[in-house]
Amino acid sequence: MNMHADPAWEQSGDRIRTGGTSHAERVFRVQQAFVKLRGRTHGPGELAEASGLDDSAVHRILQSGIYEGVFDRVGRGRYQLGTTAALVGMQAMAHTLDRHTARSVLLRLRAATGGGLAFLYTLAPFGGAQRQCVDMAVGDSDLSELGMTPREVLAVTRSLRVGASGRAILAYLPSPIQERVAAEPAVAEAGPGALADNDVLWDSLRDIRDRGYAIGLEECIAGWNSCAAPVMWDGWVFGAVLVLLPDAGAAHPDVIDATTTAATQLSLSLGPYHRMTG
Repeated sequence: MNMHADPAWEQSGDRIRTGGTSHAERVFRVQQAFVKLRGRTHGPGELAEASGLDDSAVHRILQSGIYEGVFDRVGRGRYQLGTTAALVGMQAMAHTLDRHTARSVLLRLRAATGGGLAFLYTLAPFGGAQRQCVDMAVGDSDLSELGMTPREVLAVTRSLRVGASGRAILAYLPSPIQERVAAEPAVAEAGPGALADNDVLWDSLRDIRDRGYAIGLEECIAGWNSCAAPVMWDGWVFGAVLVLLPDAGAAHPDVIDATTTAATQLSLSLGPYHRMTG
């Protein structure tokens, strides 16, 4: 039984249900049903239930969407989102983030935290529910001081269940994606503070939605702590900004304030901003 909140889907679903019943809206409802439901592929019946439409309408939408690449038929009576849906999402994300603004925000965050290593992560467009680093402000550091090989850094930093930035993103994703990430095996290269117990992980996601930020204590790298806050785009999580410090200072109120301020600035730069809480 799913016991955790799913504010991202609830807010999106409210927007859909308050509209009319035009054909365009029905198509959008079917697309959003794929986000709401668990698993990779779905049948017309479960999509109809999730979207609040009748089976025949969903079937017609799926059939017409196949020709446009919006949906793919996988096996008999099973469908998934198609390449067109992925390309639309990638195109939208590609034109949201101004790199000059992002770099300025990260530099200010580094200065405000006494030289902490500042990073901006976004959801990875491919490879499942993962994150990727798109910019950083680390001064003269070549990151070798972290004591990890490039392969270990990649293995740790792409997981959404490890580290403050990963959990700051995961906390605002739809519950089916959260559950898929929670089912992943623990990252062997993670630091001693990584949250291997799923009950602890779920508790941390609720805390992040309540507080608006995450604290990581040696989750990714031994001896390094972090503070991260989600970057939101019109009510949906876009990524997370993170500052990494080699001591307990990550939980200092000034560091938390600087990190959440940076996240708000980046969120505002993306467009309409709605702070989300549990």
